[in-house]
Amino acid sequence: MVVAVLLVVGAYLVGMFPTAHLVGRRMGVNPTAEGSGNPGASNVYRLGGRRAGVIVGVIDMLKGAIPAGVALLVAGMPEAHAVWVAAVAGHVWPVTRGFRGGKGVATAGGAGLVINPLIGLACAGVFLLLVKVARIAALGSLGIAVSYPVIAALVGRPAYEIAVSAGVASILVVRHQSNIRRMLRRDENRLDESGTAAA
Repeated sequence: MVVAVLLVVGAYLVGMFPTAHLVGRRMGVNPTAEGSGNPGASNVYRLGGRRAGVIVGVIDMLKGAIPAGVALLVAGMPEAHAVWVAAVAGHVWPVTRGFRGGKGVATAGGAGLVINPLIGLACAGVFLLLVKVARIAALGSLGIAVSYPVIAALVGRPAYEIAVSAGVASILVVRHQSNIRRMLRRDENRLDESGTAAA
């Protein structure tokens, strides 16, 4: 129990790492005050360019992947799933920034990829396909969120794994409410456009 608590607390702290703020500062931009105001990879991509967006995306993925990997090594699959939720929560609701963080997609994706690489790769394929066709990052992000628990159920993963992945998916969907509304109005910005929308 002590190990599990330490893993969860550690994952939350890692999730709080302010990647977008630090990279944005190096690029001379403030992702929380410019663009969509979201400290995430797609907003940094628009404000600072492809390289900055990729750096933020990769580090944010590691914020989920590293804690999940450590949990798998020292504890087991249930603890890794608890860590998954904690890392995403740290990114989305960081106590150091008044519980105002990013939308959690890269962090959730990084942990999900480590916990179940095959499902994670399938979801990455869904993301790439949707973004390639629609050029809308939020649509790809929602595709990951929805497809992970669905694929987990289809391949017969344990009920608790499906439930946790559905919970993580719910967080991502809630954090994308504004994007969903814009997509329904058909005015969500594409990756090659400037503006206020971001995943």
